[in-house]
Amino acid sequence: MTYVIPRNVIAQLAAEVAGPVLAPGDEGYAAETAAWNTALVQCPAVAVGATSAADVQAAVRFAGANALPVATISTGHGAVVPSDGAVLINLRRLNGVSIDAHSRTATIGPAVRAQQLIEKGTGMGLAPLAGSSPNVGVVGYSLGGGISPTLGRRYGFSADHVQAAEIVTSDGALRRIDADHEPDLFWAIRGGTGNFGVVTSLTLGLVPVTRLYGGGLYFAGEHVRPAVDAYRRLTATASEDLSVSFAFLRLPSGPSVPEPLRDRFTVHVRIAYLGPATDGDRIIADLRAVAPALIDTVAEIPYTAIPAIHADPVEPTPTYEMSTLLRDLSADAAEALIVAAGPDVDIPGGVVEVRQLGGALARAPRVPNAVGNRDVGFQLSGAMFGAPGRAEEFRTPLAEIADAMAPWTTGGKQANFLTGYDTTAEAVARAYEPHTYRRLVEIKDAVDPHNMFRVNHNIPPSNATRA
Repeated sequence: MTYVIPRNVIAQLAAEVAGPVLAPGDEGYAAETAAWNTALVQCPAVAVGATSAADVQAAVRFAGANALPVATISTGHGAVVPSDGAVLINLRRLNGVSIDAHSRTATIGPAVRAQQLIEKGTGMGLAPLAGSSPNVGVVGYSLGGGISPTLGRRYGFSADHVQAAEIVTSDGALRRIDADHEPDLFWAIRGGTGNFGVVTSLTLGLVPVTRLYGGGLYFAGEHVRPAVDAYRRLTATASEDLSVSFAFLRLPSGPSVPEPLRDRFTVHVRIAYLGPATDGDRIIADLRAVAPALIDTVAEIPYTAIPAIHADPVEPTPTYEMSTLLRDLSADAAEALIVAAGPDVDIPGGVVEVRQLGGALARAPRVPNAVGNRDVGFQLSGAMFGAPGRAEEFRTPLAEIADAMAPWTTGGKQANFLTGYDTTAEAVARAYEPHTYRRLVEIKDAVDPHNMFRVNHNIPPSNATRA
């Protein structure tokens, strides 16, 4: 049963918060609680539209006084657990960006989206380690590790570049943390996601990149095996300046889908190379020779154009996902994936992707953090699109793809790629090495002993049960 907060109690909170404070039935409540992933409808007991760190503190203190959990939302890409009965803090108004070109850093609010930071940074000759989607929140992405499919193999995880943070913990205090100030908490948030408080500001390093060679090659389904074989040959000798993935696409008709890709199975090979176009053309010549491409967009591009490489959907979409990590992508593994998810299989529409990892992603950062499962070769992920409330319907086809790849999986996952099917403590623990997870629990015990921050992929304290 959803906890109903008396109106007079909500009024007390509203008196302390500059932004909107809304309960179910209030005008604006639906918009304030809406997530990008519309597969999950959020129904918190109260929604707080934070306009400052002080608003966040007031909301957290209110949750503590009323023994309520706290959920957060900025873009809502990572919404996987219902916020029913919680205090939902909407951070979308905290979207400031300040760039220090001398130190090559950006200090950002929790609602800053990737494209916003990319455009600000490249104007100064610098770039963040952005993901594939332009409208994912940079802070949430970085707290979960942050695998950049353009810069990750060269520069590591986004979390490796976080230098400082401001965070509101369960006691309502605003803490400024870095490697020298509360280093245990600083270690934990970089990879431990939102389990330890609400981050209201993050300072992260940028890298000197403004252009790259990138884009996509799209092949018809009958060329799936030679395309994947060429991909395997390319990744076997790839330098760290090359990041490449492929995806099996089953896309519907619609104005956002190019005509050659509509209502058919296609193979999309995504290229990002940190070098000149002449070298890039040579590197992918074998791929281009597979077959005439339905679409070929690979060329030298500004870093601001990287969303076109993966062409992720940008409009709110109900999405059901799975992911797993692969030791390698042998010929047998590739064939198993084609049999499980290729053009001859009748499965729901969506995307099945294999992304090469390795390079700097496999190396320990200069300042240690909690990001786990670094030493893997590839990541497999899948997303199927359907109306809200169909999680059980999509569970089986997604699981069948993952099960087909079981002989090559490591058993681990990346925190950012935990899904709505990975909400148990045991599933979350798979994102970390055992010793890392134990340390995360110890820090959780210290800063959030009552598990206020549990509406997420939760790392519960040692003495807690989930509410």
